[in-house]
Amino acid sequence: MNTQHQERLLAWIDQHFDEEVAFLQQVVRIPTDTPPGNNAPHAQAVAGMLHAYGWTAEQHAVPEAQVRAYGMESITNLIVRRRYADGGPTLALNAHGDVVPPGEGWSHPPYGAEIVDGAIYGRATAVSKGDFATYVFAVRALEALGVALQGALELHFTYDEEFGGLLGPCWLLENGLSRPDYVIAAGFSYHIVTAHNACLQLELTVHGKAGHGAMPETAVDALQAATRILNAIYGQLPELKKIKSQVPGIDSPTMLVGRIDGGTNTNVVPGRVVMKMDRRMIPEEDPVAVEAQVRALVEDAVAGMPGIRLEIRRLLLSHALRPLPGSDQLVASIQRHGRAIMGEDIPAQGTPLYADARLYGERGIPAVLYGAGPRTVPESNAKKADEHLQLEDLRRATKVVALTLLDFLAGQ
Repeated sequence: MNTQHQERLLAWIDQHFDEEVAFLQQVVRIPTDTPPGNNAPHAQAVAGMLHAYGWTAEQHAVPEAQVRAYGMESITNLIVRRRYADGGPTLALNAHGDVVPPGEGWSHPPYGAEIVDGAIYGRATAVSKGDFATYVFAVRALEALGVALQGALELHFTYDEEFGGLLGPCWLLENGLSRPDYVIAAGFSYHIVTAHNACLQLELTVHGKAGHGAMPETAVDALQAATRILNAIYGQLPELKKIKSQVPGIDSPTMLVGRIDGGTNTNVVPGRVVMKMDRRMIPEEDPVAVEAQVRALVEDAVAGMPGIRLEIRRLLLSHALRPLPGSDQLVASIQRHGRAIMGEDIPAQGTPLYADARLYGERGIPAVLYGAGPRTVPESNAKKADEHLQLEDLRRATKVVALTLLDFLAGQ
């Protein structure tokens, strides 16, 4: 590759880095808490920001009835298409704008995008509004070179990762709005994710019969039955720890109940309890078999309890991300430039998380995760109070992505 082109690319990013940080601050300051998931205003604002660069952001609104039935309020997904000369591949860069609510315990305003000691604080600075900035400025830097490019770039800014991605990237792909050859999805700066866990989420509703707390014998306590289910679920954890993945970065399956709702008042026997559970599956597991096992576990826990009725509803079944032919080219390019920019080797590994990248992989599109962030998720406080991103990690990741795009799209 022409080293002068590389040097000019890196210089452009340095010269425009303050602008990149300001762009990220704007992106972070618009709340997108999911739930409730009213995310169309953020997409519209981002489209306006991109218009200032001379780009057209297609706004693809998911039908309201479909969004409401899904449990959210509004979703508008964005696609920016940058077409160059014929003869090259189409690369898509995907980041999601929906976020978990900030919660408590922040020492910086969660939507303030404050910069303190070289880091920007705010919800989604690391996961994954930070990569809105990474990808936009990597593409801008590439195009500022003025060299011949072949193929196309697409920016996919979507708004349904927290609920599973089915109305985000999945919706774009199912509706024929995009079919890239390669995908780089939001990630962190010091490693490339090439595989991730699958995830099963179920809603368990235990029906009993409410009754006066002074006369519990007239009722059927749904919470007692729910307690049996909880004991069964958590009783399985030692067995799950014995199952080990062969994918570096991934350990064992996990299972938990993340939310419980039920009862009507302190002095009333609960007649209904709803639990939402999460079962992570390592890439080697069969999701169909795992779901059958979990359902049997839960059903057996309350079998034979008089007056108890159990409903099980699947909320999500996301498949694992696995390397596909072609992903090795992405990995090689990112590793080469990552070593030069970061000053250390950038390993390719798995993660116990699940992400939107799987939705591209399920359709045979090679996808890896790489973007701006620290070495581990806990370092960034992602999805916790005081989430933050080191600005130097943002700068360096932007350079790595831009150089990788140049590898794939530079005309011969």
